[in-house]
Amino acid sequence: MNIHKLAVIQLSLLALLLCSLLSESLRADDSKPPNIVVFLADDLGWGDLACYGNDVIKTPHLDQFATEGVRFTQCYSACGVCSPSRSSILTGRTPFRNGVYRWVPEAPKEGSHVYLRTSEITIPELLKERGYETCHVGKWHLNGDFNSPTQPQPDAHGYDYWFATQNNAAPTHKNPVNFVRNGEEVGPLEGFSAPLVVKEAIHWLQNEHASDRPFFLTVWTHEPHLPIESDPQYMQLYADLPIGFQQHHGNVTQMDAAFGRLMAAFEKMQLTDETIVLFTADNGPEGDGLGDPKNPGSQRDRTRGSTGGLRGRKRADFEGGIRVPGIVRWPGHIKSGTVSNVPVIGSDIFTTVCDIVNIPLPQDRVIDGASMLPAFNGESIERPVPLYWRTHISPKDCRVAIRIDDWKIVADETLTKFLLFNLQNDPEETTDVSTAHPEIFNRMQQTLLDLDQQVLSEGPDWWKQDSTSGVAHLK
Repeated sequence: MNIHKLAVIQLSLLALLLCSLLSESLRADDSKPPNIVVFLADDLGWGDLACYGNDVIKTPHLDQFATEGVRFTQCYSACGVCSPSRSSILTGRTPFRNGVYRWVPEAPKEGSHVYLRTSEITIPELLKERGYETCHVGKWHLNGDFNSPTQPQPDAHGYDYWFATQNNAAPTHKNPVNFVRNGEEVGPLEGFSAPLVVKEAIHWLQNEHASDRPFFLTVWTHEPHLPIESDPQYMQLYADLPIGFQQHHGNVTQMDAAFGRLMAAFEKMQLTDETIVLFTADNGPEGDGLGDPKNPGSQRDRTRGSTGGLRGRKRADFEGGIRVPGIVRWPGHIKSGTVSNVPVIGSDIFTTVCDIVNIPLPQDRVIDGASMLPAFNGESIERPVPLYWRTHISPKDCRVAIRIDDWKIVADETLTKFLLFNLQNDPEETTDVSTAHPEIFNRMQQTLLDLDQQVLSEGPDWWKQDSTSGVAHLK
């Protein structure tokens, strides 16, 4: 063996050793497992936060939070719509595998037969086996028969305590009437959704949670999803803008303020240093960003979210529909002020939590997510499955997509027309480079077709029909 080859092998072994040591240093001490929080915003665009470049919307608490941990520049939701993204966070599996392939309407509407099956393994279930207490507050949206024995509720997926709505806060974010607490209807509430949700989380921490046990807490706000209604104190910050902007931007600030209250509660309860907090969103912003100027102040006029210049919006598998904010704080484990350009996705949260708490991944199913631990320090991730998206109601030209390294290929609904992008050079996806890179294009195309076929063959076939006749498939 020549000296050059020997040196290459030695460097490779050294790199593997360093990655192993890095991952080991980020894992939790078994004797002191961390508290884990997943805070999820709804329809929040990649460009809606000041720390992601928005120069109008005020998000001081999330901006501060971003300086205390790692901010991902290429964080993705697992789907371009809400219910599928949520299912992937809890299971680590892409939506068409776990069955929640679409947004779930409330029964008895078409599609309400879809739900997160109890045959899926969730983060709270695994953590409960390790002595964690578990709580969910906010939007649920993982079943159609909400608060009914006909479909699994949050407690069936490992939550000790839950305070939730099926989908949106109703009639709006102001004074909602549709929350359920542990199976009991709460009735009318006074206030605005995100602050009420965080208030419930703090109540649980202070009054229901055993302080000698670690906790897993999911806080899923309705803001800034329609129907938007914002507290006047936050709208006032945008008084010089048209009313639709006041409502939307105020709604984002309302969510940010609620997030800040939760972080302040952690600080007061001396939980900050022993808690890992992950903040992200379920998909890109609603509408076309132009609102409805003919009907100022209407709900459609409040669809003013920003993709930060990325192509597409909610429902699309272009970047604007799936790239979202992603920020993680873990004191003592993640260096403050870190910016990571490593691509991560919502399904990675499941695998990352398992890695942190030293829980073996399930071996009887495909887990699509990878551990984000290396990415916390800007190191690359070795993925067993490429980043993959399929959105059932996407525009016809972007039904399925995969990303490998800097390359992303997007297929239309017929899987016969394809676009290839290099996201390093063209994050806005303006230029199809399939003809310029035929070998990469052919390889990516075949990978997409193979992976898509595999995914569709694994999960329940609810996606083949959109009617309540799907009850025959329930199991």
